Amino acid sequence: MKTRTIAAACASLFALAAMAVTCRSEAQEETAPLRVYAAGSTRGVLAAIADDYTKATGQRFELTFGPAGLLLNRIQKDGGADIYVSANMAHPERLFVDGAGTRPIIFARNRLCVTGRAELGLTRDTLLDKLLERSIKIGTSTPGADPGGDYAWQFFDRAEMVRSGAKDALIRNAHQLVGGPASPKLPAGETAIHYFFTRHEADVFIGYCSSHTKIRAETEKASDLPITRVEVPAPLAMPINYGLTVLTPIKEAHRREAAFRFALYLMSPDAQRRLPEYGFLAGGGP
Repeated sequence: MKTRTIAAACASLFALAAMAVTCRSEAQEETAPLRVYAAGSTRGVLAAIADDYTKATGQRFELTFGPAGLLLNRIQKDGGADIYVSANMAHPERLFVDGAGTRPIIFARNRLCVTGRAELGLTRDTLLDKLLERSIKIGTSTPGADPGGDYAWQFFDRAEMVRSGAKDALIRNAHQLVGGPASPKLPAGETAIHYFFTRHEADVFIGYCSSHTKIRAETEKASDLPITRVEVPAPLAMPINYGLTVLTPIKEAHRREAAFRFALYLMSPDAQRRLPEYGFLAGGGP
C-alpha cells in the first residue's frame, strides 16, 4: 500500500510538472526571475534545464552557483533564494528542520572521482597506493564550506578502514585549494585542475565524476598536460545525493507558485534526462 501511495504521489507530481511546461500564461510571463542557489558542480546541467524551461514557459531565472555550504550561510543570513540545490542532503535538511525549506528530495546523484597527472598511471587498483605516496599533493575542496571537501574527508575515513594509518597520511598530503571563503579566484576560462596542476600545487584532485560541460565534449582546458580520471572503487566510495528544497519564507504567491512549478519540473523525466549528459545519475525520492 505504501509503495502504491508513493508511486501515485510521484505520478501526480510529474503530471503537474508537465502541465507547468505546456501551459504558458500571462502570469508566468510577468513573474519575476526565479532565484536559484545551487552547488557549483550543477552549473552546466542546471543552466541547460533552466534554458529548456524558459523556452517552454517563458519563466526567467537568476542562477547563483557556488560552494553549497557558503550558499547555505547566505540563505540563512540574508535569504535571497527561492530554490536551493545542494551537493548533499544535510544542508537542505537543515533548512527544513528550521522551517525555512520544504522537505528535501534527491534531485540528482553523483560519484567521486580522482583526476591525476597521466604519468602517475592512476587506476582503480593502484589509486590508494598512489595517493599514499609522500610526494603526492592531493587537491581537495574545503570541508564545511563545500560538500566536495566533506566527501574527500569521508574518502579518507573509508581509506582508514581499508588500510590502517591511511587517513593521517592522506590528510598530510591534502591541500584545500577550492570551495572555501578564502580560496583563490581562478582566472576566467580556467579550470581548477589545469590551474593547480600547471602551478604544481597539486598532482591529483579529488572531486566529482560529473562535468560542467556535456561529457561528450572536452571537459578540461586543452593543454600539453595529459590527465587520467578514475572513479573511486566501491570500498572507498560513498553515496553522493543532491538535495532540492523550495524556500518556504517566500511571501509573494506568484513567486511561490513559480518556485514549486520549477521544482516539480526538475524532478520530471524531461529534466532528469539531462543529468547523464553531464555525468550525473538520476535522482528521485526523499
